[in-house]
Amino acid sequence: MSNIVAIVGRPNVGKSTLFNRLTETRDAIVDKTSGVTRDRHYGKSIWNGIEFSVIDTGGYVKSGIDIYEEEIRKQVHLAIDEADAILFMVDVEVSITDLDEAIAEMLRKIKKKVFLVVNKVDYYERQYNANVFYSLGLGELYMISSINGSGTGDLLDDVVSSFKKKSSQEELQLPRFAIIGRPNVGKSSLINTLIGEERNIVTPISGTTRDSIYSRYNKYNHDFYLVDTAGLRKKQKVTEDIEFYSIMRSIKAIENSDVCLLLVDATRGIEAQDVNIFNLVKRNNKGILILVNKWDLIDKKTDSVKKFTEKVKEKISPFKDVPVIFTSAITKQRIHKVIEIAVNVHENRKQRIPTSKLNKTVSGIVENYPPPSVKGKFVKIKYVTQLPTTAPSFALFCNFPQYVKEPYKRYLENKLRENFNFTGVPIQIFFRKK
Repeated sequence: MSNIVAIVGRPNVGKSTLFNRLTETRDAIVDKTSGVTRDRHYGKSIWNGIEFSVIDTGGYVKSGIDIYEEEIRKQVHLAIDEADAILFMVDVEVSITDLDEAIAEMLRKIKKKVFLVVNKVDYYERQYNANVFYSLGLGELYMISSINGSGTGDLLDDVVSSFKKKSSQEELQLPRFAIIGRPNVGKSSLINTLIGEERNIVTPISGTTRDSIYSRYNKYNHDFYLVDTAGLRKKQKVTEDIEFYSIMRSIKAIENSDVCLLLVDATRGIEAQDVNIFNLVKRNNKGILILVNKWDLIDKKTDSVKKFTEKVKEKISPFKDVPVIFTSAITKQRIHKVIEIAVNVHENRKQRIPTSKLNKTVSGIVENYPPPSVKGKFVKIKYVTQLPTTAPSFALFCNFPQYVKEPYKRYLENKLRENFNFTGVPIQIFFRKK
């Protein structure tokens, strides 16, 4: 495991700007609105050949009536627990505040390396002003400008040299399971239930999760990352810039995942926006399972599950070979089944079918029902192979690929699904000239 560096501090001191500079990304949302970063946000950085993880936390607030303030405080404590080194950021323009002193008091008690980082030291005069921060009693000052990067080199030299030497171990290429869905369907609650700790902020206000957050799940012989994404909304409802970036990040999380767990609200049924998200996953050729969450709130009848499943399959048609699981993040109903099936879908997506077996199966399918003739021309499929792609895709070589229409491709896909287990996985079929 790589070392972890947490960036903490009160709101609006430039933590997310530094995070983006260290990770060479724009993963953390940067906005002049105080309190934009609510959850811990993870990224990778490398300095002097040493790779480490960076956590950008929500701005630390000692007290207040905002529902997020208590949650952000918990996030800072969690980040400190996880980190090997802490970057405590302060702002030279504002000088020392009560909040800075409250955070410094907390950090003086911990037995981890703390780097006091004075931000916005953009020119010489501000270096003199920065000296006031020595009074916080945290030792050496690191004067930087997270906007232009000055001073960050010296800071990083000392950060990486503070790491305890760990045995070099290859970074695990773990599967990524993204929890996706419209706002307020219970994505963060589901992750907290799965990993057994309140790692993500959960509040009843829709749109709470603005950043995608990676949580390691390593239990019951399973090992993978769970990715909590910002809720996806209809475009016309996106009024804030912040929300726009969140949606972009959710789409990026889908693109970077292996399997997507699409949460649907049982109390609202499957809606057009759920289907849009489903199609987005399908277009990206990711594994997918549908979780009907909040099932504990539904008055059940004998065939409630069957009817709801039929409605879901009807809406997502023609790709209907998708697991539908009825869950409750609150009562933990079927939670372990969710993990089991997500892992199965991932295995289905990875599977490679031997070429000889594939050709034997397809020749039987084609013999039973050959492609319809077009303009007196008969399509003869000579050979089939699975392409070396991350998601299952097949190339069928024939004499007239242009004459094979969509209905026959769907027929072939359904027959492949009957013969091989591709449940929860989109399949691509290409016809090519022999």
